[in-house]
Amino acid sequence: MISTAIRVARVGSAAELAAAVLMVAGFPALMLAALVPSVPAFAAAAAVTYLADHYLHRKGSYLINRLGKVRAGLSIRFLIRELLLVLLLARLSLADNLIYYGAIACFIAFYGLQAPHGALVQLIRNRRRMPVATRNVDLKSRIRIPDAPPRRLLHRSAEKMLHLDLFAVGGILLAAQVKSALVGFVGIAITVAVACLYVLALMPYVRGRKTPPNAEKALAAVDDWLREYKPETVLYFSGSKDSAYQVNMWLDTMEKLDSRPLIILRERAILNNLAPTTVPVICVPGGVHLMNMDLSTVRVALYAANVGKNIHLLRVPTMKHVFIGHGDSDKLASVNPFSKVYDEVWTAGRAGRDRYAIADVGVRDDDIVEVGRPQLAPIQTWQGVPEGPRGGAADGHCPTVLYAPTWEGWDDNPGNTSILLAGENIVRRLITADPPVRVLYKPHPFTGTRSKEAKAAHQRITALVQKAAAERAADARFVTDSAAQARAKTELARIEARIAQLVGAGGDKGRDEAEATRDGQADVARHEEVARLRTEWNDAYWRSFPTWEHRVITGAMPRLYDCFNVSDAMVSDISSVVSDFIASGKPYAVTDSAELGAEEFKRNNTAVRAAVILSNSADELGELLAAVRDPAADPLAGDRKELKQYLLGPDEPASIDQFNTAVANLALKAETRNVGQESRIAAVTAETELANAVPGQRVSSAGDTDGVGTG
Repeated sequence: MISTAIRVARVGSAAELAAAVLMVAGFPALMLAALVPSVPAFAAAAAVTYLADHYLHRKGSYLINRLGKVRAGLSIRFLIRELLLVLLLARLSLADNLIYYGAIACFIAFYGLQAPHGALVQLIRNRRRMPVATRNVDLKSRIRIPDAPPRRLLHRSAEKMLHLDLFAVGGILLAAQVKSALVGFVGIAITVAVACLYVLALMPYVRGRKTPPNAEKALAAVDDWLREYKPETVLYFSGSKDSAYQVNMWLDTMEKLDSRPLIILRERAILNNLAPTTVPVICVPGGVHLMNMDLSTVRVALYAANVGKNIHLLRVPTMKHVFIGHGDSDKLASVNPFSKVYDEVWTAGRAGRDRYAIADVGVRDDDIVEVGRPQLAPIQTWQGVPEGPRGGAADGHCPTVLYAPTWEGWDDNPGNTSILLAGENIVRRLITADPPVRVLYKPHPFTGTRSKEAKAAHQRITALVQKAAAERAADARFVTDSAAQARAKTELARIEARIAQLVGAGGDKGRDEAEATRDGQADVARHEEVARLRTEWNDAYWRSFPTWEHRVITGAMPRLYDCFNVSDAMVSDISSVVSDFIASGKPYAVTDSAELGAEEFKRNNTAVRAAVILSNSADELGELLAAVRDPAADPLAGDRKELKQYLLGPDEPASIDQFNTAVANLALKAETRNVGQESRIAAVTAETELANAVPGQRVSSAGDTDGVGTG
């Protein structure tokens, strides 16, 4: 019942729900205490509402947002409490007392100060919001960006300002109780004085040297840096904050480019969710600002997503434009007709080329280049399940099966995800398999964001895995090396503390956009140390619990490819996850949730041609587990090897080398086009000048005169 109430109220925990109930119930209690009248009861109810309100704000509760939507926002709640205090004074027959008039005057003055306070806070935030935000771009030497105001002045500023009425409310209540106006006026004086000081403290940050430069100066500084840096290859990205993973997957590749890289983002939310990188990053929310930016040295632009804002860069003819995508799968998104606006489309292997040919959406075969998938380098190839005692005891090896379903998509097509119709069947069969296997459940980060049914199914699957893990931990067959796991957990804590220290020292936490832009220079040594520590963290993480323990894995760490490397097989849906997993050479199964039938399913989806095809009942899982337990009897091993090359291209040369070659070739095409264009412009200019120099004579393109006799 409590969980239902939490879900309905949209709060995050039972404590938040209790705070919400106390806050909502506190206001009727305040009115009742004012009408009775009772000063102690009013003081108690007021304290409850203050504390509950503060707790919900500190937790960032969704309920606070909803109260604002129904005109019961923060200011209204404080005003109601203060009006009820005035009612209490009237009911106590203090309407003729000076404290009554003092209270009214105080609250009028106090709310009069809210407007300049709010205006100053908003003005400061607006002025410190740069027209462009950057990382790894040296603007500090070009323009002066002052420090932000102290965090205590701006963080939750409205709540802090309103809470200054505590002095007045407390003083007035005490005055009413002891029948002395003096203590009330002391509280009133403190509230008004501190509120005035708060407003005065903000004023220096809206003028003079404490304000960042205007948009014109900031953009000029960026252009100056661009002319000095001379970027050659740009990764361009626009999307929602939840789509940051689509650009994050390309950061390592951009760092390894032979040409000078630059990342251009269009949304601040993406910048805030961007993974650490040493590549220069420019976030340009304004389309006009982007179109006026000096990108004259860029020859290749890479696009990871098909979005409307791409047009702001696609319009630049001096560079060649390439769609690289954010995954390679048989989904319709992989053959989007919009792709024909690009000069080239890069795919991992031959399969991508064939998809466009079959889809017939206007992308020419000559414009498709196979470059492999540089991101797949961390995926280890399968060596088979290490030998160990049958049954999965701690001194042997329990085969691991990864269940990594995709999300429900934007429509209700049953083929989008296996979560709804097959997920629970898959997990039940895996956790009850004999001989036993370990289950890793790693859902897509978007799971349940659109569909309530998908969210509910995900929660049921999570519960199944967690229950099975608890039962296995109590099973005497599965022993634990507690000492080794304790050492791993200690190491994990040490690594996490060091990573937090390094990320905190070089990150943007606690800094506003202007400061982050000014100071956002990556420390290469720190960046490399963090990368090394993340590798050590991954190793320690898997050693921190038994190799037979079922696990639900969400969040950024461990990464999907880390899960690939510790797994012996995978169950998934039609998505780029399947194509990526094929790089490992390990057995895999794909769910035909739309129930097309195995042959039709394989005909429609290239990536499943070497997979075990599962129906929604998951009855076929035995075939997958048999291939894991006895690789020599695996009937699909040869098919997987052929499919890997078809989907992802050859192993040699390395994908990053193929990618760099493709960038260099396209840059040469762009340069050739630009030189040719300059030659044509020069020829037209010369022709025009010659024609203007000899009035009445028209010069043909061949240089012959026309309109003037020659004989």
